[in-house]
Amino acid sequence: MEEDTIFANRIFSGWDYLVLCCLFLISSGIGVFHALTGGHQRTTKEFLLADRSMNPFPVAMSLVASFISAITFLGTPAENYLHGSMYLMFAFAYVGVGFFTIRVYMPIFFKMEITSAYEYLELRFNRVVRISGMLTFCLMMVIYMGIVIYAPALALSAVTDLGLWTCVMSIGLVCTFYTTIGGMKAVLWTDVFQVVVMFIGFFAMIIGSAVKVGGFRRGWEIAREGGRIDFWDFNPDPTVRHTFWSIVVGGTFTWLAVYGVNQSQVQRYLACGTRANARKALIIATIGMLVVVCAACLTGIYMYAYYADCDPIKAGIVEKPDQLVPFLVMDLFGNMPGLPGLLVSSCFSAALSTVSSGLNSLAAVTGEDIVKSIWPDIEERRYTRVTKILAASYGLLAIFMAIVASFLGDILQTALSIFGMVGGPLLGLFSLGMFFPWANSKGAVTGLITGLIAAFWINIGSQFYPPPLDDPPRTIENCAARFFNYTTDSLLQADDMFTDMMTTAAVPEERPGIATLYALSYSWYSFVFGMITLLVGLLVSLCTGLTNPKDVDPKLICPVFDVLCCCIPERYRKKTYCGVNHEEEGADVELRGYHKNGSKKESHADAEAEPLKNPDAIA
Repeated sequence: MEEDTIFANRIFSGWDYLVLCCLFLISSGIGVFHALTGGHQRTTKEFLLADRSMNPFPVAMSLVASFISAITFLGTPAENYLHGSMYLMFAFAYVGVGFFTIRVYMPIFFKMEITSAYEYLELRFNRVVRISGMLTFCLMMVIYMGIVIYAPALALSAVTDLGLWTCVMSIGLVCTFYTTIGGMKAVLWTDVFQVVVMFIGFFAMIIGSAVKVGGFRRGWEIAREGGRIDFWDFNPDPTVRHTFWSIVVGGTFTWLAVYGVNQSQVQRYLACGTRANARKALIIATIGMLVVVCAACLTGIYMYAYYADCDPIKAGIVEKPDQLVPFLVMDLFGNMPGLPGLLVSSCFSAALSTVSSGLNSLAAVTGEDIVKSIWPDIEERRYTRVTKILAASYGLLAIFMAIVASFLGDILQTALSIFGMVGGPLLGLFSLGMFFPWANSKGAVTGLITGLIAAFWINIGSQFYPPPLDDPPRTIENCAARFFNYTTDSLLQADDMFTDMMTTAAVPEERPGIATLYALSYSWYSFVFGMITLLVGLLVSLCTGLTNPKDVDPKLICPVFDVLCCCIPERYRKKTYCGVNHEEEGADVELRGYHKNGSKKESHADAEAEPLKNPDAIA
């Protein structure tokens, strides 16, 4: 195969490099601007929370931008191209995520007036639970950022003369630079710029592909004939990769772990300053997520329509599915100087927005949960300098983790699996504290550890016994005509190689009975491992001594029936408080008789009475 000739119009020109450099310069310039204006990022309140004074619109765009990420930009179109359109059902899940975040989780964090989401865990349980949750979050974000950096670097290396690791360093260093000097304001405003670039990329690919195949209707018909249009699979089997139930129900829990309790998202809506503004930001962000998932899925559907008679992967023209999007961009627009650079910049924008939010949130939790616990009286200016050093250090660590990400498989499934494996137990931990006032710290820690062990056990097992896939067919029958230098011999050679590979993969192997457990769809990970955390936490709490609900600060507990079932008469809703005195919730914590750590102050009457068993009381 004369590969160099095939890619002759699929390599960046000088104009494309110029456009890409402009993206990096604008993003860095926004960071420099916010470093030199306002408070010059001299306080942690400004550096980590943008002074809690941000307008809802940039916060909403930032929530959308970090949601897109390079993984969504590259992985979602490839998912629809290879496996079909079922992924579009995540749109229903996002509506549920927005609703539960606004009604249940966000109000709790605003009541506490905190910087780190994991401060809640200390107020509700104790410091051990707080540090456990924080370390779990750091593990998830460092791995995730490595994938986010690696994905666009892999894409760019396929269409440029730059090496893979040169691309990795470029993304990691630029993002670390503007996040470290510009703080949260730089993160939010660069996200606004970057989300515009990302939407341009999606819509350009959709329109370009549709025009090439004869229009939107014709492209949809080609995709339907190729088995890519399938929305209503109601199979209840949890081992089926994508069904209506696994995506809508399991997907709700997957993304609720991100938007409900993930520090990088919590920190964003806390930057709004008020619950009303945060609510507006989340509503706009939910609408934005719906537009994004529709655009990403349509990109994959029309990309399939364009390559229906010549699959670039099966033909050996691209090595990995994650390279399909940049290949499509160069194939459609390779003869238009500068335009491929703009569209590939969309992918870089997605990566920059996600990594910048990750660095800022990691600096926040490490500073609040670790540094301040060691030096509680640290000077404000010195503490701000420490958080900037932490952000830079995590940036370098993320670049290193990109090397690890190069050994992983499908980036979209890998990323969502991480959200489920680590985010699921974290969601279970926060839900245990917010919904069950009698849960104690021993149950919280044991539940979290059990959930994480179960998650990694199932995921590692699935690597040895991967669940079978039943993908729609792909063909390379017309590659010789489409790529005139792609010879018949090359066509036959690629077809034979692909057939041998698929035949080898399809050979039935002897699978132990436990392999059925490993076949659990990644879409269910967050739900299953979150429930394990929750149930184990409640069981251990029962065995070690339940916390008296009257000893828990009402601000730390969500009155579920009040926020979700307000139509029920009040006298019945009060019975669901489980002894928590929500009527006093509007009063000040100290005046109401609670310590700042969430435990109840002992009155004279309490001292004379027999003390209730409460393992979670914090001195």
